[in-house]
Order: sequence, then C-alpha cells, then structure tokens
Amino acid sequence: MGVCVTAAVLEVGTQVRFEDRTWTVVMLEGARVRLVDSDKATATVLVNYLFAAPDFELVGAPRPQVPPFGLLEELPVQARERAEAWERHVREVETGLPVPGQGGAPRAEFDPAQRTVAEREEAKAAELTAAGQPTSAVTVRRMRARYREKGLWGLVDQRTARRRSVVGRADERVVAAITQVLEAQRERSSGTLSRLRRMVGWVLEETHGSGAVEVPPVTTFNRLVHALADGHGLLGSAAQQRRRTSRPAPPFTPTVALRPGELVMLDSTPLDVLVVLADGVTGSVELSIALDVATRSICAAVVRPVGTRSVDAAVLLAQMVTPMRMRPGWETALAMSRSVIPYERLVSLDARLEGAAARPVIMPETVVVDQGAVFVSHSFIAACESLGVSVQPAPPANGPAKGHVERTFRTIGDRFSQYVAGYSGSDVTRRGTRVEDEACWTLAQVQDLLDEWLVTDWQHRPHASLRHPLAPKLALSPNEMWGALVGVTGYIPVPLSADDYIELMPIKRVAINDYGIRFDYRTYDHKVLNPHRGDPSGAPDGRWEVHHNSYDPNQIWVRLPTGWEEVPWIHRGCVSLPFTDFTWQHVRAAVERRCDRVEHERQLAQALDRLLRRASNGDGTRREQTVAARASAAASLARPAVPQAVPDLVAAPTLSYGLVGAFTPLEEEDQQGETGFEDSWDEDDDLPGPTDADEPARDERPDSPAQVQRPSRIYDAYQEAAQW
Repeated sequence: MGVCVTAAVLEVGTQVRFEDRTWTVVMLEGARVRLVDSDKATATVLVNYLFAAPDFELVGAPRPQVPPFGLLEELPVQARERAEAWERHVREVETGLPVPGQGGAPRAEFDPAQRTVAEREEAKAAELTAAGQPTSAVTVRRMRARYREKGLWGLVDQRTARRRSVVGRADERVVAAITQVLEAQRERSSGTLSRLRRMVGWVLEETHGSGAVEVPPVTTFNRLVHALADGHGLLGSAAQQRRRTSRPAPPFTPTVALRPGELVMLDSTPLDVLVVLADGVTGSVELSIALDVATRSICAAVVRPVGTRSVDAAVLLAQMVTPMRMRPGWETALAMSRSVIPYERLVSLDARLEGAAARPVIMPETVVVDQGAVFVSHSFIAACESLGVSVQPAPPANGPAKGHVERTFRTIGDRFSQYVAGYSGSDVTRRGTRVEDEACWTLAQVQDLLDEWLVTDWQHRPHASLRHPLAPKLALSPNEMWGALVGVTGYIPVPLSADDYIELMPIKRVAINDYGIRFDYRTYDHKVLNPHRGDPSGAPDGRWEVHHNSYDPNQIWVRLPTGWEEVPWIHRGCVSLPFTDFTWQHVRAAVERRCDRVEHERQLAQALDRLLRRASNGDGTRREQTVAARASAAASLARPAVPQAVPDLVAAPTLSYGLVGAFTPLEEEDQQGETGFEDSWDEDDDLPGPTDADEPARDERPDSPAQVQRPSRIYDAYQEAAQW
C-alpha cells in the first residue's frame, strides 16, 4: 500500500522530513501515517496535514511544485515551445514514451527494460545532435534534474524569462542619485527637469567624486526620470504632489449600511453658485448635507454664506428627523402621498407626514464627520448626544472614508449647480468673466431650488449602487430603497420639542451675577434670574449652562432648576435690524473703548444700529454693505413665503423642515467653530460676585417677556414646536 506523490511514493520504510526531524514511515492506515524518528519517538499524523506542512519532503526526492502557468504564458512563443519540446525528450528518457498514458511501445533505444538511464541519455543526446541541435549526455542529465525539481518551468531558458527593468541598462549610481533628488523634492516647490538634472550632477559629484560618473544626455535623462517618477507622485506641480501624498494607502474597505440611519455622512463644501444677498451685493455660499449611506437619500441640505458653523451642523440633525413640507407652487407629484414610499402606513404612525414632500425622514444612529472644527466642536457633539447619535470622525485626509458624500457633491455640481444662474465653476480657471452679473437668485431662493431638485431629481433617480435585496439586477432610487428597507427595519417618529431645539444650540458656561449674565461685551438680564444671582449652579465649576444663537444674539436661554428660561439682551431695543455675532464683532473692532464697560456696551449697541441703518440705505462702505446684505439674507430666510393671518411657520420656505429658520448663518466663524468670548472684559464672570457699581438701574431692566418683546422675523422655537 502506498501514497503517490508525483514521481515519488510514500510507503512503509520511506524516510521523510517533518518538523525539522527525519522520520521513518512504519504504518499507513487510511488517512493516517505513523512515524518513528531516530530517538524512537513516535507520531501519528493525518496524510493531508503531513503533505501540507511547509517543511515536509521525501528524503532523496524533491518536493513537487506546480508549474507557474501564469509566467509560462508571458514567455515568448519560441521559448515556450522549446521548453515543451524538452519536456517530451525528458519524459521519453525517463519512461520510454514522450507522452505518458497514450499507450504504444517505446522505441528500443529508450526502452527502460532494455537500456540503462545512462544509455538512454546518450541515445537522446545523439538524436538531438543528428537533428541539428548539438547536445551532450551531460546536458540531457541536467535537464532531467531541472525537470524533476521545477517541472516545465525548469526547462525554460531563464534568459527569456527575465523581466525588463524600467530603467533598462542605466547606471545604477545615476538611478540612485535621481531617486534621492526626487524624494528630497517631494515637499518643495515645483521645479523644472533642467534644475533636477543639475542637482543630480551635484549629488553624483559629492558621492563619487568629480568626473567619476557622468550625467546622461538631456533626452536620456528626461526619459529615465519619467520612468522612475511617473505613477509615484514625484513629478508634477506641488499641488498635484500634495494630493497624491495625502491620499491614504490602500486597500480601502467598502462602507456598508443595511438599514436607514445606520450610517449617515455629514460634510460641507462650497456650492459653485453666486447669490444675491441684498441690495445687489453678491457672495459665495456653502452647502452642508446629510447623506444616508443605506438609501443614498439626502436627508438634509443647508445652503449658507461661506463659513459653516457648528450650529449649522446641528441644523442638519434637526432636518433629518423633521418632514419636509410641500412648498407653494410645487407639483403634487412631489408629495410623499404620490410617491413609492408606503405613505398610508407611515402617516398612521407619524401624523407629521401628512402633506409632506417625498423625502425620507431618517433618525441617524451614527454620523461620520471629517476633522473640521465645525463637526468636532463641543456644540455639535452635545447636539448629537442629546439625540442619542454616535459621532464617528473620519481619519484625517482620508477622502475614501466618506467617499459617498464626496461623490454626491460632485453629482450636485453636475446636475444642479451648473444649471443655476450665477454658476461660478468649480475653480477660478473655469469661471466666466462677469458671473456676478448673472447672480439673480437670493439665498432663500437657491435653498428652495435645491430642495425642489432634491425631491424631483435626486430622490427619484435610480442609483447604480442601490440594488433591491430580492432583485439584485434592479437599480433603485433613494425613495424606492427607503420604501423597501423601512418595511423591514420599521419606522419610529422622533418629534422635537421646543426644549430639543434649544438643546441643539451652542453652549456657554457662565456665572449669574447681580447685574445678570455677561459675555462677549453683551449683558443679558431678566427677573427670572433673581433667585439665582450670585449663587453657584451646583455643577463642579459652579457655572450655569447657557445656550445662545450666533445668528440672533438678542437673547440667550439659561437652564435653571425650573427648566429653560429665555433671557433678553438689555439693549435689544436699541437695534432695529437683524444682526449676527459676526456683525457684532465688526462693530467691536471699530469702536474703541474709552469709558466703563456699561457705557461702552451702550455705545456698541448704538454704533451697531447706525451701521446697519447706514449700510442698508447704501451709504456705508462696501464692507458695511456686505454685512448688512448678509443680515438681510438672514431675515429673508425666516420670513414666511405667503402672508397669512396667523403665521404658519410650517409653510415657510425655510422653516418647513425644522431649524433652518432658527439658525440663519450669515458670516464666517472662528477656527474653533464657535463664537469667541472676551476674557479680559468678562473676567469677573468666573465666579458670582457683588453688584457692579456701574450697572444700570433696576427699573431700566426688562421685567417680563412682554416688555422686551418686539416684532421679530427671527425663528421662535416654541412657536415652531407647537406646529408639530
């Protein structure tokens, strides 16, 4: 009984190498082999395990190898045919037949029963020599040994199997010098090939001495440089090199999500459209979106002037869980009731969906964000925690980690932005000469156009990457995919209350002093603070939690033991036009402090009102007009589209999906993603202190919301929450 291993046989008495020892086979039983070594140690091993061991071999017989068929296919035809001819000759010497298994009688000079191996080798050498291929018996013996060791690959002329070097026969010293210079130039400014050639000459001279190694001619040198650098990011402009080197190393694992909300990607990018802010002032805008990976639905989209803030990121979360209302003038075909979404079943679970547009309402479980200050700010993290959403930052400079949302931005540019008046191109090299003259849409109108495009085109267009679980050849649209998955995963409505809206705002921890709450050169006061003036909050730092809206600094919200309380700015009645934190910072930089802080705050409020009035009338500087235009854009976003006897915020073009009207970003933000605060002016806010000698009289402070309330076009959280 024996087990055949190609040309060798494993049988009782065969010696084998296994686990760095020599063993003798003493028994073969089924699929088991019993081994004994020279020290009389025994081992029982499965045959399959024995053959698969890396160090296994039969003593005196080479380990068989499978020929590298892929390398054989790469050989020139003549070299492969010559190796196959040698294989037939070797087999005839070994077995007597050129092709074993075909039957027939061997020729007399190659019959193993009549001739020895040496005689057969001599006969084969004489036959080949007579055929015009001079060969000796030693050559035949060598070819037999190579065939037993490597099979057909051993008979190949290895000169034909050599892979050609990309640098050919270039001097290795020159190649090393070019590589060294290319690597040294990777992070430097772009240069020419002539500079590179001169630097290579310097390296060769320093390394091998003057005149020892010559630099190749210009044409040869340039060809050699391209052979070494092309495809490795070592040539091209500095910007191209940075893009190549910033790309993370592959392989890239595909991002997979199996249910709506399981993975949502948030990101911002400039929208290639100029808009009219107000009074003919044009400006760039930025687009922030939330993309559900499982359904490819754009669950939220916010268009704002350049400078996304952390509060804008929180707006995306609120939009996702709030239905988009149908706008005046929209076709009825865009309603959720007319779409493939299972409307009847969903509206029985969530009455808010009645009259909603055909855009999914998805509660995110995990959001993927980049390393931007906006998305890793404390305000955004707190907003996610309040909604039970996990935040997963993507690795730095890793585009593939959020490739879905990057590809979506590209599609928005191709299918939406370039068709909008005021299209500015993806960069300055693609921009027209008078694009600002084409800008005829306001910020609110661009937002409305984008929302309609999302429902009309994006949500109803089949995506090649969306496949039905039971029909993998059928490409689905985002709405169809959501309809298919929501029936499996279920749907739970997440209505936001007024307190939820306040929770999404940026946070500041301050003290409640006798004069109220002061930060960023503004004082907020109200009688609801009376029981808590000078008292610590009970938190470890003794401060009170305050939420504020950077786009409407007229009031703040303080978390008191009784709940949230709105506290107004004591000078809000002095400013008649909407303003933002950026507008306030602009005034602070222009007004020098020459008095106590109470009087200085009053002067700042008056200067702010004068600036807004002057700029809105076209009398200010270009900078002031831009500030006023952006403030007007904020007001237009919060204004209902159709006048109604009772303000219906649900029907407002920018309030219909939640917090957009609440946070109307106008200006840029500091690098931390939140409003900066002055420590020097508010240094006494560290701990509750005594009454300030310069504080205003108590009867000048607002005593009730009715006293400080004035007609405002800014979002009211309580009124919005009441709509749902």
